Amino acid sequence: MISISNLKFQYSKSKMLFNDLNLQLKPGNIYGLLGKNGAGKTSLLKIIQGLIFPAEGCAEAFHHISSHRHPDLLKEIYFVQEEHHPVNLSVLEYLYTYAPFYPNFDYDQFFKLLTNFDLEGNSKMDKLSHGQKKKVILCFAVSTNSKILILDEPTNGLDIPSKAQFRNLITDAMLEDRIIIISTHQVRDMVNLIDPILILDDGKIIFNYTIEEISKILKFELHQSLSEPKDVLYFERIAGGYLSITENIDNEYSQVDVEILFNAILSKKTVITALFSKLQK
Repeated sequence: MISISNLKFQYSKSKMLFNDLNLQLKPGNIYGLLGKNGAGKTSLLKIIQGLIFPAEGCAEAFHHISSHRHPDLLKEIYFVQEEHHPVNLSVLEYLYTYAPFYPNFDYDQFFKLLTNFDLEGNSKMDKLSHGQKKKVILCFAVSTNSKILILDEPTNGLDIPSKAQFRNLITDAMLEDRIIIISTHQVRDMVNLIDPILILDDGKIIFNYTIEEISKILKFELHQSLSEPKDVLYFERIAGGYLSITENIDNEYSQVDVEILFNAILSKKTVITALFSKLQK
Protein backbone atom coordinates (compact mmCIF):
# COMPACT_ATOMS: atom_id res chain seq x y z
CA MET A 1 0.00 0.00 0.00
CA ILE A 2 1.16 3.51 -0.87
CA SER A 3 -0.55 6.25 1.11
CA ILE A 4 -0.18 9.98 0.49
CA SER A 5 -1.95 12.30 2.91
CA ASN A 6 -2.47 16.07 2.81
CA LEU A 7 0.73 16.50 0.86
CA LYS A 8 2.08 19.93 -0.06
CA PHE A 9 5.20 20.49 -2.12
CA GLN A 10 6.76 23.46 -3.89
CA TYR A 11 10.05 24.14 -5.62
CA SER A 12 9.78 27.87 -4.99
CA LYS A 13 7.75 30.18 -2.76
CA SER A 14 5.88 31.53 -5.77
CA LYS A 15 4.61 28.19 -7.11
CA MET A 16 2.85 25.42 -5.20
CA LEU A 17 3.12 22.17 -7.14
CA PHE A 18 0.99 19.97 -4.84
CA ASN A 19 -1.61 21.39 -2.51
CA ASP A 20 -3.33 18.98 -0.11
CA LEU A 21 -2.80 15.98 -2.39
CA ASN A 22 -4.24 12.65 -1.21
CA LEU A 23 -3.81 9.27 -2.85
CA GLN A 24 -4.07 5.58 -1.97
CA LEU A 25 -2.48 2.94 -4.21
CA LYS A 26 -3.12 -0.76 -3.61
CA PRO A 27 -1.09 -3.83 -4.61
CA GLY A 28 -2.19 -5.86 -7.60
CA ASN A 29 -2.68 -2.86 -9.90
CA ILE A 30 -0.84 -1.22 -12.80
CA TYR A 31 -1.61 2.47 -12.32
CA GLY A 32 -1.39 4.83 -15.28
CA LEU A 33 -0.34 8.31 -14.10
CA LEU A 34 -1.30 10.97 -16.64
CA GLY A 35 -0.93 14.74 -16.63
CA LYS A 36 0.16 17.70 -18.70
CA ASN A 37 3.82 18.67 -18.94
CA GLY A 38 4.78 20.33 -15.68
CA ALA A 39 1.88 18.82 -13.73
CA GLY A 40 4.37 17.18 -11.36
CA LYS A 41 4.20 13.51 -12.32
CA THR A 42 7.94 12.88 -11.93
CA SER A 43 8.02 14.91 -8.71
CA LEU A 44 5.23 12.79 -7.27
CA LEU A 45 7.12 9.62 -8.16
CA LYS A 46 10.23 10.98 -6.45
CA ILE A 47 8.26 11.86 -3.30
CA ILE A 48 6.94 8.29 -3.13
CA GLN A 49 10.55 7.08 -3.13
CA GLY A 50 11.79 9.70 -0.69
CA LEU A 51 14.08 11.38 -3.23
CA ILE A 52 12.47 14.76 -2.55
CA PHE A 53 10.57 15.80 0.56
CA PRO A 54 7.13 17.39 1.00
CA ALA A 55 6.74 20.68 2.83
CA GLU A 56 3.69 19.28 4.63
CA GLY A 57 1.85 15.99 4.74
CA CYS A 58 3.24 12.50 4.43
CA ALA A 59 4.01 9.79 1.89
CA GLU A 60 4.18 6.21 3.13
CA ALA A 61 4.89 2.97 1.30
CA PHE A 62 4.28 -0.40 2.95
CA HIS A 63 4.25 1.20 6.42
CA HIS A 64 7.51 3.13 5.91
CA ILE A 65 7.67 6.93 5.68
CA SER A 66 9.24 7.52 2.27
CA SER A 67 11.39 10.47 3.31
CA HIS A 68 13.14 8.32 5.94
CA ARG A 69 14.68 6.22 3.14
CA HIS A 70 14.70 3.10 5.31
CA PRO A 71 16.68 0.22 3.73
CA ASP A 72 13.69 -2.12 4.18
CA LEU A 73 11.71 0.15 1.87
CA LEU A 74 14.50 0.94 -0.60
CA LYS A 75 15.04 -2.74 -1.36
CA GLU A 76 11.36 -2.94 -2.36
CA ILE A 77 11.33 0.02 -4.78
CA TYR A 78 12.78 0.22 -8.27
CA PHE A 79 12.54 3.38 -10.35
CA VAL A 80 13.04 3.39 -14.12
CA GLN A 81 13.74 7.01 -15.05
CA GLU A 82 12.89 8.50 -18.42
CA GLU A 83 16.57 9.27 -18.99
CA HIS A 84 19.12 6.80 -17.68
CA HIS A 85 22.67 8.08 -17.35
CA PRO A 86 25.13 5.72 -19.07
CA VAL A 87 27.68 3.88 -16.96
CA ASN A 88 31.00 2.47 -18.11
CA LEU A 89 30.01 -1.10 -17.23
CA SER A 90 29.02 -4.11 -19.24
CA VAL A 91 25.48 -5.43 -18.80
CA LEU A 92 26.84 -8.26 -16.65
CA GLU A 93 28.97 -5.88 -14.57
CA TYR A 94 25.91 -3.72 -14.06
CA LEU A 95 23.93 -6.79 -13.02
CA TYR A 96 26.42 -8.06 -10.45
CA THR A 97 27.05 -4.55 -9.07
CA TYR A 98 23.43 -3.58 -8.40
CA ALA A 99 21.44 -6.82 -8.09
CA PRO A 100 22.72 -7.56 -4.53
CA PHE A 101 20.80 -4.52 -3.28
CA TYR A 102 17.57 -6.41 -4.05
CA PRO A 103 17.22 -9.60 -1.95
CA ASN A 104 14.51 -11.05 -4.21
CA PHE A 105 16.43 -10.52 -7.44
CA ASP A 106 15.87 -13.38 -9.91
CA TYR A 107 19.02 -13.87 -12.02
CA ASP A 108 17.44 -16.58 -14.18
CA GLN A 109 14.54 -14.26 -14.96
CA PHE A 110 16.94 -11.46 -15.92
CA PHE A 111 18.91 -13.64 -18.37
CA LYS A 112 15.69 -14.94 -19.91
CA LEU A 113 14.36 -11.41 -20.43
CA LEU A 114 17.73 -10.26 -21.79
CA THR A 115 17.59 -13.05 -24.38
CA ASN A 116 14.00 -12.14 -25.30
CA PHE A 117 15.18 -8.60 -26.09
CA ASP A 118 18.16 -9.90 -28.13
CA LEU A 119 20.67 -8.29 -25.78
CA GLU A 120 24.11 -9.57 -24.81
CA GLY A 121 25.69 -9.54 -21.37
CA ASN A 122 29.11 -8.35 -22.54
CA SER A 123 27.72 -5.21 -24.22
CA LYS A 124 28.91 -1.94 -22.66
CA MET A 125 26.04 0.09 -21.22
CA ASP A 126 27.45 3.42 -22.38
CA LYS A 127 27.79 2.10 -25.95
CA LEU A 128 24.18 0.93 -26.24
CA SER A 129 21.51 2.99 -27.97
CA HIS A 130 18.91 4.75 -25.85
CA GLY A 131 16.37 2.03 -26.66
CA GLN A 132 18.79 -0.80 -25.85
CA LYS A 133 19.72 0.78 -22.49
CA LYS A 134 16.01 1.13 -21.71
CA LYS A 135 15.50 -2.58 -22.43
CA VAL A 136 18.36 -3.59 -20.11
CA ILE A 137 16.98 -1.41 -17.30
CA LEU A 138 13.45 -2.75 -17.79
CA CYS A 139 14.74 -6.33 -17.63
CA PHE A 140 16.63 -5.46 -14.45
CA ALA A 141 13.65 -3.65 -12.93
CA VAL A 142 11.27 -6.57 -13.38
CA SER A 143 13.85 -9.06 -12.12
CA THR A 144 14.26 -7.21 -8.81
CA ASN A 145 10.81 -8.53 -7.85
CA SER A 146 10.41 -5.38 -5.79
CA LYS A 147 7.00 -4.60 -4.35
CA ILE A 148 6.93 -1.16 -5.99
CA LEU A 149 7.93 -0.73 -9.62
CA ILE A 150 7.87 2.87 -10.90
CA LEU A 151 8.28 3.54 -14.62
CA ASP A 152 8.63 7.10 -15.97
CA GLU A 153 7.97 7.20 -19.75
CA PRO A 154 9.16 3.60 -20.15
CA THR A 155 8.38 3.27 -23.88
CA ASN A 156 10.40 6.33 -24.97
CA GLY A 157 13.14 5.09 -27.28
CA LEU A 158 11.53 1.70 -27.94
CA ASP A 159 10.61 0.63 -31.46
CA ILE A 160 7.18 -0.82 -32.28
CA PRO A 161 8.07 -4.52 -31.72
CA SER A 162 9.80 -3.62 -28.45
CA LYS A 163 6.72 -1.77 -27.23
CA ALA A 164 4.69 -4.96 -27.70
CA GLN A 165 7.38 -6.87 -25.78
CA PHE A 166 7.22 -4.23 -23.05
CA ARG A 167 3.47 -4.73 -22.62
CA ASN A 168 3.95 -8.48 -22.30
CA LEU A 169 6.84 -7.93 -19.88
CA ILE A 170 4.80 -5.73 -17.54
CA THR A 171 1.72 -7.95 -17.75
CA ASP A 172 3.80 -10.96 -16.71
CA ALA A 173 5.45 -8.90 -13.95
CA MET A 174 2.16 -8.03 -12.27
CA LEU A 175 1.89 -9.81 -8.94
CA GLU A 176 -0.80 -9.63 -6.28
CA ASP A 177 1.57 -7.94 -3.81
CA ARG A 178 3.17 -5.56 -6.32
CA ILE A 179 2.27 -1.97 -7.21
CA ILE A 180 3.29 -0.78 -10.67
CA ILE A 181 3.04 2.92 -11.54
CA ILE A 182 3.55 4.00 -15.15
CA SER A 183 3.83 7.72 -15.85
CA THR A 184 3.45 8.36 -19.56
CA HIS A 185 2.34 10.58 -22.40
CA GLN A 186 2.38 7.60 -24.76
CA VAL A 187 -1.05 6.29 -23.78
CA ARG A 188 -1.49 4.45 -27.09
CA ASP A 189 1.43 2.24 -26.03
CA MET A 190 -0.42 1.32 -22.83
CA VAL A 191 -3.63 -0.09 -24.33
CA ASN A 192 -5.00 -2.94 -22.19
CA LEU A 193 -2.18 -2.41 -19.68
CA ILE A 194 -2.76 0.55 -17.34
CA ASP A 195 -5.71 0.23 -15.00
CA PRO A 196 -6.72 2.25 -12.92
CA ILE A 197 -6.20 5.64 -14.57
CA LEU A 198 -4.88 8.53 -12.44
CA ILE A 199 -4.91 12.11 -13.72
CA LEU A 200 -2.86 14.79 -11.98
CA ASP A 201 -3.90 18.42 -12.51
CA ASP A 202 -3.65 21.66 -10.54
CA GLY A 203 -1.71 19.97 -7.76
CA LYS A 204 -4.28 17.26 -7.09
CA ILE A 205 -5.38 13.86 -8.33
CA ILE A 206 -8.62 14.83 -10.09
CA PHE A 207 -9.38 11.38 -11.52
CA ASN A 208 -8.77 7.90 -10.11
CA TYR A 209 -10.96 5.19 -11.62
CA THR A 210 -10.68 1.73 -13.12
CA ILE A 211 -11.38 0.95 -16.76
CA GLU A 212 -14.50 -0.93 -15.66
CA GLU A 213 -15.78 2.10 -13.75
CA ILE A 214 -15.04 4.40 -16.69
CA SER A 215 -16.94 2.15 -19.12
CA LYS A 216 -19.95 2.18 -16.78
CA ILE A 217 -20.15 5.97 -16.78
CA LEU A 218 -18.95 6.93 -20.28
CA LYS A 219 -19.54 5.63 -23.80
CA PHE A 220 -16.88 6.01 -26.49
CA GLU A 221 -18.12 6.08 -30.08
CA LEU A 222 -16.70 6.40 -33.58
CA HIS A 223 -18.74 8.56 -35.99
CA GLN A 224 -17.87 7.94 -39.64
CA SER A 225 -19.25 11.27 -40.77
CA LEU A 226 -17.98 14.68 -41.80
CA SER A 227 -20.58 16.35 -39.59
CA GLU A 228 -19.71 17.11 -35.97
CA PRO A 229 -21.57 14.80 -33.55
CA LYS A 230 -24.37 16.40 -31.54
CA ASP A 231 -25.34 16.00 -27.89
CA VAL A 232 -21.98 14.65 -26.77
CA LEU A 233 -19.74 15.52 -23.84
CA TYR A 234 -16.61 15.75 -25.94
CA PHE A 235 -15.41 14.92 -29.46
CA GLU A 236 -12.23 14.97 -31.52
CA ARG A 237 -11.73 14.94 -35.28
CA ILE A 238 -9.93 11.92 -36.69
CA ALA A 239 -9.31 10.63 -40.20
CA GLY A 240 -12.69 9.72 -41.66
CA GLY A 241 -14.85 11.07 -38.87
CA TYR A 242 -14.99 11.82 -35.15
CA LEU A 243 -14.43 10.13 -31.81
CA SER A 244 -16.88 11.15 -29.11
CA ILE A 245 -17.67 10.62 -25.45
CA THR A 246 -21.21 10.57 -24.10
CA GLU A 247 -22.80 9.58 -20.81
CA ASN A 248 -23.46 5.84 -20.84
CA ILE A 249 -27.17 6.04 -20.05
CA ASP A 250 -27.92 2.75 -21.87
CA ASN A 251 -25.37 0.70 -19.90
CA GLU A 252 -23.66 -0.32 -23.13
CA TYR A 253 -20.03 -1.44 -22.98
CA SER A 254 -17.54 0.42 -25.18
CA GLN A 255 -13.77 0.28 -25.50
CA VAL A 256 -12.22 3.03 -23.35
CA ASP A 257 -9.93 5.33 -25.33
CA VAL A 258 -7.56 6.64 -22.65
CA GLU A 259 -6.11 9.41 -24.82
CA ILE A 260 -9.46 10.98 -25.66
CA LEU A 261 -10.56 10.45 -22.05
CA PHE A 262 -7.57 12.43 -20.81
CA ASN A 263 -8.22 15.28 -23.25
CA ALA A 264 -11.91 15.30 -22.36
CA ILE A 265 -11.29 15.50 -18.62
CA LEU A 266 -8.90 18.42 -18.99
CA SER A 267 -11.34 20.18 -21.33
CA LYS A 268 -14.57 19.38 -19.46
CA LYS A 269 -13.24 18.68 -15.99
CA THR A 270 -16.27 19.80 -13.96
CA VAL A 271 -18.87 18.10 -16.15
CA ILE A 272 -17.12 14.74 -16.47
CA THR A 273 -15.87 14.42 -12.91
CA ALA A 274 -19.42 15.23 -11.72
CA LEU A 275 -20.68 12.16 -13.59
CA PHE A 276 -18.27 9.96 -11.67
CA SER A 277 -19.61 11.23 -8.35
CA LYS A 278 -22.37 8.63 -8.91
CA LEU A 279 -19.80 5.93 -8.15
CA GLN A 280 -19.21 7.41 -4.70
CA LYS A 281 -22.86 7.07 -3.69
